[in-house]
Formats: sequence, structure tokens, C-alpha cells
Amino acid sequence: MATSATSNADDRSKPAPMKHVEHPPLTGSTLIWGTLALALATFMIVLDSSIANVSIPAISGDLGVSPAQGTWVITSFAVANAISIPLTGWLVMRFGQVRLFVISIFLFVVASWLCGFAPNIESLIAFRVLQGAVTGPIIPLSQALLLSSYPKAKAGMALALWAMTTLVAPVMGPLLGGWITDHISWSWIFYINIPVGAFAAAVTWSIYKERDSAIRKLPIDKVGLFLLVVWVGAMQIMMDKGKELDWFESTQIITLAVVAVVGFAFFIAWELTDEHPVVDLHLFTSRNFWTGTVSLSLAYGVFFGNVVLLPLWLQQYMGYTATQAGIVLAPVGVMAIILSPLVGKSIGKVDPRILSTISFVVFALVLWMRSRFNTNADLTTILIPTVVQGVAMAFFFIPLVSLTLSGLSPDKIPAASGLSNFARITAGAFGTSIATTLWENRAAMHHAHLTEKMNLASIPTMQTMSNLQAGGLSSEQALAVINRTIDQQAYMMSANDIFFASSMVFFILLGVVWLARPIKLAGGAGADASGAH
Repeated sequence: MATSATSNADDRSKPAPMKHVEHPPLTGSTLIWGTLALALATFMIVLDSSIANVSIPAISGDLGVSPAQGTWVITSFAVANAISIPLTGWLVMRFGQVRLFVISIFLFVVASWLCGFAPNIESLIAFRVLQGAVTGPIIPLSQALLLSSYPKAKAGMALALWAMTTLVAPVMGPLLGGWITDHISWSWIFYINIPVGAFAAAVTWSIYKERDSAIRKLPIDKVGLFLLVVWVGAMQIMMDKGKELDWFESTQIITLAVVAVVGFAFFIAWELTDEHPVVDLHLFTSRNFWTGTVSLSLAYGVFFGNVVLLPLWLQQYMGYTATQAGIVLAPVGVMAIILSPLVGKSIGKVDPRILSTISFVVFALVLWMRSRFNTNADLTTILIPTVVQGVAMAFFFIPLVSLTLSGLSPDKIPAASGLSNFARITAGAFGTSIATTLWENRAAMHHAHLTEKMNLASIPTMQTMSNLQAGGLSSEQALAVINRTIDQQAYMMSANDIFFASSMVFFILLGVVWLARPIKLAGGAGADASGAH
């Protein structure tokens, strides 16, 4: 009897299991307004992650700090955001999907207002930390709420609408941020979030407040949360500062790397054994979740590294302005916007692995085309791969997200979406650092090879020097011109190496996608996976 009584007491002390109520899909104007509000929230967050990038010189000058200090405006947001994204699943159980989503948007609006009013760099960085921390749940929850708004058979269309906002916003961010900074004030890159966020929060609450998920009062996993902050924070700062500090030549970078690796190891061990972990790592027991997440993350890391590399090359060695480089990248969204609805409609009829294969093959083709660039490439030559890349983007997010979330019950989708988005964003940070570091290292190697036979005893060098001096340049100026020309060629050759290697990586990733189980084609992202676990 005593044992039975103790058992009953233990059962009463444990939180009751969360019951998931599946709400009917939205219809008519309610569905349109709900989709618009969720899309605007996603657009606002993705836009904000890139809009400040081109404004750093203006912010640094206005607040009286160096550009290097100014980059912490970006880094602080990225670190806080990276930490908060994987907490989405745990926070949903504590507060409910709709309530958490609306609260996050409201706090983001407040943080944006504070950023605009920041009087010095210290306060701006603090408010950007707040801004990044509260945005974590917004993108995963916009995805989850959108999927719950549509019938399962139209889940692909819901994902297509979500994907279009994530495709357009990164292109719009630098263009809009540059225009606002040049014509108004950098503060307004934050103020523009206020009306958009207020509208999105109000409409979302009015439509979805009766559709909130059940709340489960779970204890706070303080150890797991602490370990998450430590290893993610150390890793993100290492990625942001690595290039500036010459990577592992720096004691600071080595220390951050050790902290990140050790913290990650302890975090994994703790989360797999804790009764109420902050991050549900057991999601990786689903075959389609881990194959989809790995494919999406690695592909996004390679893609994003090249997205950063291309404008750097255009601006530093091809004479393009920041605005011109932005215009070159802008057409990537054209084909993506046109084709995304078609991909969304086909996701319930065509195996997502086939659609993902199309994306990876087109990405490989685009990067191979770029690997053939030379310093005489005109605007048309550079634009053609960019336009074609829109096809790859249309077939990228929708099938892979559908594959990743297949076979998961609706109550697990917020946690799965948060964890998948965290892996994707982290891979993007790695991709950026790896691409830019390799670019400089390979350029140094090519520069050394190109200059091996160039000396004052060689006839071509002497002829070039004579021609330049005949044009009025001193010998020092002539040598500087020659060195600049060699630099241009070296960085072009280095970019070609990275484009070609990236092309090969996409072919290799095809094998990862096909490790996933086929999913039932009637239900898109919400469908059950045959043997997904």
C-alpha cells in the first residue's frame, strides 16, 4: 500500500501530458488575413537580420566608434538569435504557440524602438541582444501556425507562401537598409519594424487566439539552458571574430573553440538524459528529420557562403558599388517567386526528394557557371547564373522543409522547426566564415604563383613597366598598378576555385537527400512518413 501511495503521489507531482487539439483549417478572408500577418512577421524578421549590414559605417560614425566595434551590432543580434531559436519547442509548452508568437512580436517591436533611440554603442548592442533573443521563436512558429491554417493536402502551398517571404527579404534587406541610411537616418532601419510588427501581432491574435496550443508547466532546465548559452555563444563569437583575429593563430579563438566543443559535448549528454530538456534532441531519432535537417543545413551553408562571396568579389575587384552589387543579386528572387507556388502545388503529388534533387542539380550548374567567370565578365554574363539560381531556390526550401517535418505529430512541429532553423542558420554562419577565409587563403596562393616569374629581369614585366611609366606613372605607381592587376586575377581564380568546389558539394548532397524515407504524397508536410523513425 505504501508503495502504491508513493507511486500515486509521484504521478500527481508530474505534469499532465500535453493534449494536442487539432483545429480545423481556416477558410475565406480569415485564411488570407492570417497568411498575410504570418508572412509579414517572417518578412520583418528575415529582413532585420540583413538590413543593418550596409548601415554599419553610418552607425559607427554617428556613435563615434570604429567599424570593427560597429560590427557588434550584427554579432550581438546573431548570437542572441542563435541561442533562442532552439528553445522554441520548450517555450511553446510553457506559453502556447499563439501567445508566444504574439509576445515575441510585441517584444521585438519594443526592442526595435529602443534600438532606434539608442544614444551610444553600448546601449544599441544591449537592445540588439534583446531584439535577437525575442525573435528566435517567430520564424519557427510562423511556419507551424501557417501549416495549421491549411488542409494537409495544401501544406505544400502553405510552405510556398512562407518560402517566398524568406527568399525576398534577404535581397530587400541590404537595398532597403542602404536607401534608408543614405536618405533618412540609420535609426529608421529599426523604426520601420514598429508598424509592421504591430499590425502582424494584432491580426494574428484576433485570428488565432482561440487556436492556441495546450500549456504544460514544465520545470526550467537551468543546466541545459546555461550550457546552450555557453556553447552557442562561444561558437557564434568565434565564427564572427575568426577572420578578424586570424583564426587559430589567436589565443582568443582557440579558447572560444575549446569552450564551444566542451560545452556542446556536455549539452548533448545533459539534454539526452534530462526529463524536461530545453531542446528535444530525440527528434533526431526520426530518419526524415535528421536527413532533411542535414541536407537543408549543409546546402544552405554552401549557398549562403557563395551569396556573401559574390558581392564581395564584385565590389572589391570588379569596381561595383554596393547598390550595383545588390542589383546584380536581386533577380534571384524573380524565378523563385514565379515557381514557388507551382512547387507548393506539386509537393503533395511529387516525391520531395525528386524536387530537392532538381534544386541541388541547378545549384551545382549555377556554381559551375560562376566558376567560369573571368575579370572581363560583363553584367549579362554575371546575371545569367543569378536568374537561373532562382529556379534552384524555388525547389529548395519547400521540399526540404516538407521532408524534415514529415512523420511528426503537429505538437512536435514547433520544436522540430526551431531545431531545424537553428541548424540551418548555424550552417550559414559556418559557410560564410569558411568561404571568405578560403577566398583569401587561395588568393594568397594564386598571387604567389602569379608573381613567381614576375621580376625586373623578365621582358613582359619590363615592357609593362615602360608602358605605364610612359603614361606618366612613377616606378612605384607602376608597380602598384601591376600588383593590383595580379590581386584582381588572384582573387578571381580563388573565387573560381570556391564556386567549383561548392558545385561538387551539391552533387554529393544528393546522396544525403535520398537517405530519407519516401513520404505519403497526399499530405505534404503534414503527412506521415513510411518508416520515418
